[in-house]
Amino acid sequence: MADMTDPKTALLHYLRDNRDDLISKLDGLGEREVRLPRTPTGTNLLGIVKHCLNVEAGYFGPTFGRRFPTPEELVSDQEQDDDPQADWYAREDETKDGLIDLYRRVAAFADETIEQLPLDAPGQVPWWRPGSPPVTLHRVVIHVIGDVARHAGHADILREQQDGAVGWLGEGVGVPDGYDWPAYVARLTKLADRFS
Repeated sequence: MADMTDPKTALLHYLRDNRDDLISKLDGLGEREVRLPRTPTGTNLLGIVKHCLNVEAGYFGPTFGRRFPTPEELVSDQEQDDDPQADWYAREDETKDGLIDLYRRVAAFADETIEQLPLDAPGQVPWWRPGSPPVTLHRVVIHVIGDVARHAGHADILREQQDGAVGWLGEGVGVPDGYDWPAYVARLTKLADRFS
């Protein structure tokens, strides 16, 4: 068991858990299902994974003077300039397995940054507005945990809407067994309708 009293260990634990939860939302789905837009703005499961891996590569790379070993695998500044949504969907030549593998390699790179630097290590986020004050590794880790957690929550909802799969790590953890969900939804709808 990791020493959760150590701040860096605790931060890494929660970041890793959020990554694992996000990736698990793609389990058992084919290429079409993970790419299919599920919202009016095109949000899709594989796009969320691609976005998060690019976020981590940036925050734990250039912010601290580091570079991901194969930057050509990431969304480039030029791609982002050409299409502001470039990191939110998989191109035809990208696959679910390939992007999950890339995320795992980015995660190892990010974890290495966190493990090698002290939490008070200064950094500069290149894409924040000019003149922004320096950040610390501690602040960046918390920022990224929040970002990945938010997107894992998006993926939770998208997956539930798609095929009813719910729960932490896709295993139904945290969800009552044998619960009468239609009755529950009907009860909440009736309650909401009182405010019409």
